[in-house]
Amino acid sequence: MANHNDLGKKGEDLAVAFLLKNGYKIFERNYTFQKAEVDIIAQKKDVLAIVEVKTRSTNVFGNPQDFLKPKQIQRIVKAVDNYITSNRLDVEVRFDIIAIVKHGNQFDIEHLENAYYHF
Repeated sequence: MANHNDLGKKGEDLAVAFLLKNGYKIFERNYTFQKAEVDIIAQKKDVLAIVEVKTRSTNVFGNPQDFLKPKQIQRIVKAVDNYITSNRLDVEVRFDIIAIVKHGNQFDIEHLENAYYHF
């Protein structure tokens, strides 16, 4: 039985492969700043996609995108501000979620662009 972290790691690997296949460049994985961790920072054209990967072995608990709390979002936004400033990037920022649901040996991947807004 794979543990939660293995599933999360597998989900992130799938998300990275999915983004690469769709023309994104991956800049960072597991970028941390203070208490925040950003799963993936990727870029496509002039858009910086801040991607939170949510992997579940079932969608019985509602949609994976419902798992981000406002505090988590605030932390992510802070981390991203820091990343952009320290790398002097001039990009549009979009907050995405890649929801991955495991069904047996299959994985369904859903890419939600502009999944949440920062306040």
